[in-house]
Amino acid sequence: MKHQLYLSTSLVLFGVVLIVCSFIVPPTGIIDPTVLTAFGEILTFAGAIIGIDYRYKR
Repeated sequence: MKHQLYLSTSLVLFGVVLIVCSFIVPPTGIIDPTVLTAFGEILTFAGAIIGIDYRYKR
């Protein structure tokens, strides 16, 4: 379980890094739709890993 938790945490952190980079790289302050899509997919994948594991362990 710890490996899945570490994986999902690192995926979420990577998604946050993508969002932060979108504010640093010109044009500043504009979040490109591809960044939002990638962030959404990462959060969905991380949530699925945590949710599936939690459900079947209970």
